[in-house]
Amino acid sequence: MARKVYFAGSIRGGREDAQLYHELIQHIQETDIVLTEHVGSVSGSVFGSGEDYDHRIYAQDTAWLKECDLVIAECTRPSLGVGYELAYAEAHRKPVYIFYRRSEAHLSAMLAGNDYFRIFPYETKEELFELTDRILKGGE
Repeated sequence: MARKVYFAGSIRGGREDAQLYHELIQHIQETDIVLTEHVGSVSGSVFGSGEDYDHRIYAQDTAWLKECDLVIAECTRPSLGVGYELAYAEAHRKPVYIFYRRSEAHLSAMLAGNDYFRIFPYETKEELFELTDRILKGGE
């Protein structure tokens, strides 16, 4: 049975890894459902506007976090929103898997020092996909 995955990645904190998010989301969707596939948009359409936009985003994202079976977060690019999502997932006892490129990022102590999170440094896209496959197949 396909699981519901909440994928977290930087949006307002920087879109340098948008293509990687897109490819990883597509990879996860081969076996599971990604509730937040918009995070992998490479068209720039993830940025909305309007008076109530931020409130709608908060309501939708927290509903998805409550609904998901697990969270996969790519944390190479620091993001206040992703940090909040991870804390929210922990508070709701959702399994959280964090990935980051060790050569490009120094993970926050608030994540690295928290034994609740499963943290996986990687360097290549292939390594990231292999680690994700192990998690989704129940090997981690």
